[in-house]
Amino acid sequence: MSWLSGYRRLTHRYERSCRNYLAFLRLAAGLCCYKRLVRLTS
Repeated sequence: MSWLSGYRRLTHRYERSCRNYLAFLRLAAGLCCYKRLVRLTS
């Protein structure tokens, strides 16, 4: 969860809909994993 602290939309829950919040959470987690994969492979 500490990796997601850099994403402003996720630090405070601005989205009223749980569905939108979960979508942003998944997007942020995917971006974190992608950045880490790129860093490890290069």
